[in-house]
Amino acid sequence: MRRTVRTMGWVLLLAFVATLPLLAAGQQEEEVQPVEIMGPFGGPDEVHFNTILDEFMEETGIEVVYQGDPDFNRQIMVRVEADNPPDIAAIPQPGFMETLARRGALIPLPAELEARVDENYGTAWKEYGSYNGELYGIFHRVNTKSTVWYPKQEFESRGYSEPDTWDEMIALMDQMVADGITPWAIGMEAGAATGWVGTDWVEDIMLRVAGPEKYDQWITNELPFDSPEVLEAFQYLEQIWLNEDYVYGGTDYIRGTDIGPPVRLLFRDPPEAMLHRQGNFILNEVPDWALDNIEEEIGFFVFPEIKPEHGKPVFGGGDQFVMLADRPEVREVMDFLGTFAGARAWAETGTALFPHHDTDYNAYPNEVMRELARAVVEGGDDFRFDASDMMPGEIGAGAFWEGMVDFVGGVPSDVVVREIQANWDGLD
Repeated sequence: MRRTVRTMGWVLLLAFVATLPLLAAGQQEEEVQPVEIMGPFGGPDEVHFNTILDEFMEETGIEVVYQGDPDFNRQIMVRVEADNPPDIAAIPQPGFMETLARRGALIPLPAELEARVDENYGTAWKEYGSYNGELYGIFHRVNTKSTVWYPKQEFESRGYSEPDTWDEMIALMDQMVADGITPWAIGMEAGAATGWVGTDWVEDIMLRVAGPEKYDQWITNELPFDSPEVLEAFQYLEQIWLNEDYVYGGTDYIRGTDIGPPVRLLFRDPPEAMLHRQGNFILNEVPDWALDNIEEEIGFFVFPEIKPEHGKPVFGGGDQFVMLADRPEVREVMDFLGTFAGARAWAETGTALFPHHDTDYNAYPNEVMRELARAVVEGGDDFRFDASDMMPGEIGAGAFWEGMVDFVGGVPSDVVVREIQANWDGLD
């Protein structure tokens, strides 16, 4: 009897030990949690991004949830301070990434993800994703912003030519006014982010009046905001933005109109404006009939040179994904976004560009986007990142945005630049 009991005990013990791998596997499966991503893009951009995530979820079985918030910069700080951050965040400004990194909210990328960046990105993108010697970001959707769009059929039928210089552009605008056409359609309303359309214009002009080297100094405050070079850039901007003949609806329209609708004025019958300066993402707002025939209906040129010695540098922006939690499934999502496979579905819509070295240019639906994509991937030292996105968040996504609202509201340029510099001087 004792032998039977002892035997049964060993049998039960062996059975329990045999189940341990299954229990461990079950625990591992339970540890795979949904991955939450938070970012600023909504509307069509959110739809396209979710299409990418759907492909990832189908392939891996890992659940990913994206939460878009137009007030992203503020809300991500609220969640960080409440110790309730998302797993991953899409950061549109490197300066704001640095703000989060300084607060200890971000996790440096592990070795395997840094290797992905080294393999699949140009060195500039690694620099833009780094802070204080640590790599935090993997870039995904990017854009070129030195682009002026126009309705190709109407533009050419009137005998207009693409300008190469600022003076040629002024002459073109004067001809349009004489023909009864308003040259520019501009809107800057973007909720808590209102003002960035204006900063983009200043940055494009700054590259052309001061050159890339001083542009870089401006980003770090080595060249102060109230310097003659920056004030000169604002004065060039005044020639267009504050001229009621040149801008549809004048400054009231600029300040009170959302970013998307103005480009549609170019594609009315007849057009109510002829020019729109914006990144390639604005194609989301172009009517389908024009987008479906983009090579015939939509023209573009690079923002003209102002001083010949500086030419026509191109600048742009982009979203980088950063980690606020470190789990295997989070790393897997990040790695996916670091490849063109994690971008293809969006690229195929023709509304976004991506900097991956493994880009399949044939995925883009037209030659316009293929040409822009090559410029992004193969761009050299003349390409510059959006200056306001590189500045500390308190300046680039704060005082500079607010200053552009003041500028449109009638505050003189010299006052605007002094106030922005005073904010920078007040940073710790």
